Amino acid sequence: MIIPSKRPATEEGVEVSLPAKLRRTDNQPGPLVAGTGNDESDSDSDSDGDNRAPEPSALEIEGLYLDTVNRASLDFDFEQLCSVSLSNNNIYACLVCGKYYQGRGKQTHAYFHSINESHHVFINLHTLRVYVLPDNYEVDDKSLNDIKAAVRPTYSVDQVAQLDSVYDDAYDLSGKRYIPGLVGLNRIKCNDYMNAVVQALAHVPPIRDAMLLLPDLERKPPLVQRMAGLVRRMWHPKLFKSHISPHELHQEIVNRSKRHFKLDSSGDAFELLTWLLNTLHMDLGGSRKSDSSVVYKAFRGELSVATQQLQDTKVRAREEDPIEMDAAKPIVRAKVPFLTLSLELPPKPLFADDEDKGEVGIPQVALVSLLQRYNGSTVVEWQGQAKKYQLRKLPQFIICHIKRFTKTELSAEKNPTVVNYAIHNVPFGNLLPKDALVHGPHGNPTYNLIANICHDGQPALPAGNTASSELGQSTAATLAASTAATYTSDETTSANSQYLVYLRHAANDKWYMLRDLHVEPVMPQMIFLSDSYVQIWQRNDK
Repeated sequence: MIIPSKRPATEEGVEVSLPAKLRRTDNQPGPLVAGTGNDESDSDSDSDGDNRAPEPSALEIEGLYLDTVNRASLDFDFEQLCSVSLSNNNIYACLVCGKYYQGRGKQTHAYFHSINESHHVFINLHTLRVYVLPDNYEVDDKSLNDIKAAVRPTYSVDQVAQLDSVYDDAYDLSGKRYIPGLVGLNRIKCNDYMNAVVQALAHVPPIRDAMLLLPDLERKPPLVQRMAGLVRRMWHPKLFKSHISPHELHQEIVNRSKRHFKLDSSGDAFELLTWLLNTLHMDLGGSRKSDSSVVYKAFRGELSVATQQLQDTKVRAREEDPIEMDAAKPIVRAKVPFLTLSLELPPKPLFADDEDKGEVGIPQVALVSLLQRYNGSTVVEWQGQAKKYQLRKLPQFIICHIKRFTKTELSAEKNPTVVNYAIHNVPFGNLLPKDALVHGPHGNPTYNLIANICHDGQPALPAGNTASSELGQSTAATLAASTAATYTSDETTSANSQYLVYLRHAANDKWYMLRDLHVEPVMPQMIFLSDSYVQIWQRNDK
């Protein structure tokens, strides 16, 4: 007696083993498990006794489609918005093409994308959980950890402590070498001044460490989130690409400043730096106390100011004689905190010297001479008042602003004076009085340069005006250029204006020049070739 087989057969009579059906163990989304869903058919199959194909395991099912993940197409630098609805709620990134979509349930953009394009692997940009669509089950595979780290880099206390002492090269997916912390930033129209400021702050150890280790980042204000996210990617040793787009942070700066700082027109790096420091101080819960935030702990110093009305000062024999305060007249004294020190350059020469054969020479001045403004004896005139500044307390990091630009509504001029300085052991402590509280083993703290923001070219004119600032240009030509600017790109206002930054990498004690995407090592002597605008000095505590 012949017992008919229960297995189906093709028309040619060749037996085919069907795979087991995939079923869920509950109604919640999760990994699929192998099984037929019919206990009676399972027992019949076991009694069959043939050598059919093994059923797929849960791990094999979870690993399905992971070979389609394309890391070269992934870019997590941009704002997390759905590419269809432009919503920022519940965003998933397709790990095949890199596009952002909203949701993962039925009738969502991610669901339709998985069906229409056969792209099945998605990661939630908030929870970092990976799902396969349209089957809608979660995948937990160690091979995806590098992608999760690229979305949200994390650092341990030990890793951060070694950033300034351990030097290791890193490589992106294409094998291009880069140095963590010295990563180029994309230029978006005229955001070079923003890039220079962010690069400089990312190399101030207290600011950098706070951004890398800040807990509960998702609960912080948006500006802190964007700043910390960018700094964490800049120092990440396993980037997919050796450059980063700072679009999210820059867009938040534009919105938070109510478009005072823009992407489509050049801005002032020093103005942005002071605004960013004060805004970060407030967002980090800072108050008037000197130790209320990492910003004040790093940059806040103290100076005393003596003020006297100009008419109460001593009478000068000649107008060019220096101003002297009259001790017999009222003098107002006050102690004020500071985050930056502004340094006045000597006036720009207007006439040529006979020895220069008709050429106007570029004047030079020493940084130490400019700092004498804060020695407590130099009197300066400011808004109808005579003032003396005396440094009382020096912070761990000093920001020096070299005032180069004179701007009006229609013109902008730049002082080309060359500032000479040493990059090591500058004695800022000489400016302190004997009774002031000083740091350092010898009571005279010295400072080393760690960042130097420079400006190349001519300053950008106010938005909408591309006229030249040179003396003697006719009014008609100025009006014509202003009219033409209405029909041209805003980039023309800063075609000859460029900010760059020189940074000292503490791990290898070498200097690098960063100009947007370009990163290159330089000799320390090259730092003086550009016009220094903002400098950051670090105190020698060792």
